[in-house]
Amino acid sequence: MKFALFVTDSPHGGQASASAFAFASAALDRGHGIERVFFYCEGVHNANRLAAPPGGERSQVREWSRMAAERGVDLAVCINAGLRRGLREVNLAPGFRISGLGQFVEAAIAADRLVSFGG
Repeated sequence: MKFALFVTDSPHGGQASASAFAFASAALDRGHGIERVFFYCEGVHNANRLAAPPGGERSQVREWSRMAAERGVDLAVCINAGLRRGLREVNLAPGFRISGLGQFVEAAIAADRLVSFGG
């Protein structure tokens, strides 16, 4: 089965981002595919390479970047939501790419299931 994920919460705003990451990891471990992870609204903060969680805390940004590098997961960030929140190419974490809502729609059509994380 192929999944498209839609993440609308920041990595420090609650559990949605961590839940999305855990879901994606578990799906890949079980042989499923991830068509794309699309970050929208506050979810674009998952792509900010300048984010620095306090010592001892996991870096959700680095975990997503590692997933993209090691497992080939496409991480797309909404350009309008990103610009509105100060995300630019210069502070985009490795593995993420700037995209438009059309990429979200394309992923939703290509996937068997669309799963949304966030409020």
